[in-house]
Amino acid sequence: MMSRIAMVTGAGSGVGRAATLALLADGWTVALVGRRREALEETIAEAGAGAKAEAFPADITDPDAVEALFAAVRARFGRLDLLFNNAGNNVPTTNFGDMTWAQWRHVIAVNLDGAFLCANAAFRMMRDQAPRGGRIINNGSISAHVPRPGSAAYTASKHAITGLTRTIALDGRAHDIACGQIDIGNAATPMTRRMTTGVPQADGSMKAEPTMDVESVGRTLVYMAGLPADANALFVTVMATNMPFVGRG
Repeated sequence: MMSRIAMVTGAGSGVGRAATLALLADGWTVALVGRRREALEETIAEAGAGAKAEAFPADITDPDAVEALFAAVRARFGRLDLLFNNAGNNVPTTNFGDMTWAQWRHVIAVNLDGAFLCANAAFRMMRDQAPRGGRIINNGSISAHVPRPGSAAYTASKHAITGLTRTIALDGRAHDIACGQIDIGNAATPMTRRMTTGVPQADGSMKAEPTMDVESVGRTLVYMAGLPADANALFVTVMATNMPFVGRG
């Protein structure tokens, strides 16, 4: 079977690391993307000897860097079958009236601009390669559905990802490119460690929230990535069973 080539952004930690390890275990060859080579190499080392993985350090907020990234991946592997558009960041909880332009741009630059740049480059590569086609999976988050208090930039970026996902899925039909979105709720990673000590609630209180093993995200991503070309999981929510999302908390 021809090797399947995946790219994972934000592969040096958290969800990106879990997704990379799951894809490698499923037989994919993975191009790991992130700002720090050391973190990417740690993910590769965790995968163990024989892992079909290679680190591609890049700043995904820089259009020239993204263009160079995809050129390097094309030169190394010849094609791209999957992009997991995962890289993201955030700022501390900030009431909307106190949010600064600098905070807004800090989040939007990675979560939306970076997601656009990578998806756009992946789309062109998948469209123009032979055989053509592929799959793009965007990391949406529960915040693509509902906000937390004081999260305007992050929530706006993730709502925008939903629009990006739908548009890519529509425009991709003519080129055999599928696009889906994974919305993740309270996966246990360093970024969500505060969930176990207390996070702001809509009523103004602080409460600890249940989390789930981040490996569940990796398993879900492998399912989405492994669908045949004529099927697409457009939106998938994977979340801690008892987190306050559905119902009234």
